[in-house]
Amino acid sequence: MFSNKRKIIFLISVVSLLFLLIFSQVSSQELKVVDGDTIHLNGEKIRFTGIDAPELKQTCTMDGVKVLCGVIAKQILINKIGYNKVDCISEGKDRYKRILAECFVNKESLSSYLVRSGYAFAFRKYSNKFIKDENYAKTKLVGMWNMSFNYPWYYRKSKQK
Repeated sequence: MFSNKRKIIFLISVVSLLFLLIFSQVSSQELKVVDGDTIHLNGEKIRFTGIDAPELKQTCTMDGVKVLCGVIAKQILINKIGYNKVDCISEGKDRYKRILAECFVNKESLSSYLVRSGYAFAFRKYSNKFIKDENYAKTKLVGMWNMSFNYPWYYRKSKQK
């Protein structure tokens, strides 16, 4: 009788340990938000496709005051992700060897969220996917649409000179 109890306790312990190992592997992620359209996820650098967010050092002007719109875009992304799991659908790699992907939190596109919030733009050069989101933000004057700004692609070009 004592032998059977030990076997049951051992079996429960093994099953519990396996459950904990499997659960922790599925739910844990190594995540770092780099800027408004780039993250590091489990050691991979991921650039969101179809959008372009302001650079970290990029400023906008609101009511005559300079605002770090690139830093705000990054913080909005950090807040949206919170402690949630990020899932990405890869669409290939770019010339900088970053993974190009659309990423989601709770099945909501982070790209769509950023563009609708007014802190990223539909990157029409590469995609038409987020134009409706941009039109929404522009019409509602949210985020950068309520400020004076340069599009990120023009800002980068001006810094190359």
